[in-house]
Amino acid sequence: MDRAGQGQPVTAPLLEMHGIVKTFPGVRALDGVDLDVRSGEVHCLLGQNGAGKSTLIKVLAGAHQPDEGRISWRGEPVSPADPQAAMNLGIATIYQELDLVDGLSVADNIFLGRESARFGITRPAAANRAAAQLLTRLGHPEIRPTAEVGALSAAQQQMVSMARALSQDAKLIIMDEPSAVLDNEEVERLFGVIRDLTAHDVAVVYISHRLEEIREIGDRITVLKDGRTVATGLPARETPTREVITLMTGRTIEYVFPPRGTAPHTGEAPLLEVEDLELRGHFDGVGFTVRPGEIVGLAGLVGSGRSEILETIYGARRPTSGTVRLAGRRLRPGDVGSAVAAGIGLAPEERKSQALLLDDSVYRNITVSSLGRFARGGFLSGGAEKAAARQQVEALDVRPADVSRVVRTLSGGNQQKVVLARWLLRDCRVLLLDEPTRGVDVGARSEIYALVRDLADRGVAVVVVSSEIPEVLGLADRVLVIADGAVVAEAPADELDEHRVLDLVMQGTPHTGAPIASESTTRQHEGDVA
Repeated sequence: MDRAGQGQPVTAPLLEMHGIVKTFPGVRALDGVDLDVRSGEVHCLLGQNGAGKSTLIKVLAGAHQPDEGRISWRGEPVSPADPQAAMNLGIATIYQELDLVDGLSVADNIFLGRESARFGITRPAAANRAAAQLLTRLGHPEIRPTAEVGALSAAQQQMVSMARALSQDAKLIIMDEPSAVLDNEEVERLFGVIRDLTAHDVAVVYISHRLEEIREIGDRITVLKDGRTVATGLPARETPTREVITLMTGRTIEYVFPPRGTAPHTGEAPLLEVEDLELRGHFDGVGFTVRPGEIVGLAGLVGSGRSEILETIYGARRPTSGTVRLAGRRLRPGDVGSAVAAGIGLAPEERKSQALLLDDSVYRNITVSSLGRFARGGFLSGGAEKAAARQQVEALDVRPADVSRVVRTLSGGNQQKVVLARWLLRDCRVLLLDEPTRGVDVGARSEIYALVRDLADRGVAVVVVSSEIPEVLGLADRVLVIADGAVVAEAPADELDEHRVLDLVMQGTPHTGAPIASESTTRQHEGDVA
């Protein structure tokens, strides 16, 4: 409930953002966004992927400069020129993709750029003591201030990032999907810290897709859609779930999907079989099959286990238990080489860091998984590599069509085509696609969709993970809804709509193998709040 509704006086906002516009080449990311945040409140920022949430918080954090609009801080106009300027105002940001330095210690990361010094000499002992106090406040006294950050778990790294925000004596802390890598106990600790902060008049902007969290910790809600504010100041505990979901849907981006085929392979035995697969801490009891020529979509929130499922099938992660079979043959767990040799390819979510050799050529990025076929007398034949890559570049219409060009210089859509070309050259039988159109413009999206459908028509089994529900529904033949590491529903894509899938993934109540919620079940949730 909004604190104003609890009898407390409504004070002037700590932060006001009005008419914020931010344009990137070919994309208007923010188109007149309004937001106001009061001292001591948890203001929840909601919206689907691409709604503009990340761009907005980067404007507030000084990482981006707005093209239009105004920002007021404590009633005074401000324009943070960089993150340090925002920090000096009292604004701290905890990004979803943590900006920690792996090679430095915990304490060094917490106080980076603000090292404790006396007479020009740093005082590591003082920094270690202060870091330990902050981590104890967060409920994690076991994290040693001297430990190297790169050796910590993802959840522990999240705590280090939070400790850094707390160390800045901030008056406004932005938390972008802070619970994505935390278990239930850690989330409760986080909420305890947030309540302590707001009790001392610190404001929190909380970004999450999990409506049960918004209900528990939030005061007011602002909803963004397609770079615009569609609702602001909604009471977090009184606003029905259905109203929030309706505000979030109805995207204006056009998804041009190729028509589904006639499913000529439905009578065939499954090509990929995943049985009772578990990766402790990420997902449990996951099982599904994919037939030749079928596209199966995995819909779920960040942190639901979607990406980890693909990585485990590919062999990049060793499962705790369960089996993966390809054409009836059990694959060796945790062995990428075995999976690739069997015919499995993966286009990962972070193509720049996980898939591409950014400073190498287009042709080498395409041939890197098939180098054995280009060896001549122990040496690679560059001419043969280039010829094979050129065929793929022409088939996929990679632009510019220069196979010697450094792949870093290509657009996001063309980089993704290069990743797909790698597996086309390899003649893979199962293709795993994790966020295949992230950072890709609308035109390139339709080309990638057509390519994926063409691969399925040729008999390739495809598994697609996407945060954009219209993409999953438009591209897949069958959809599995993932929540909290379990399959909560499964149905043909043409029997689903965006509203229903959003309702399932955001309720976050897994019942393995459960059918899609009926209309009566959905009505029962209409009294729920965001």
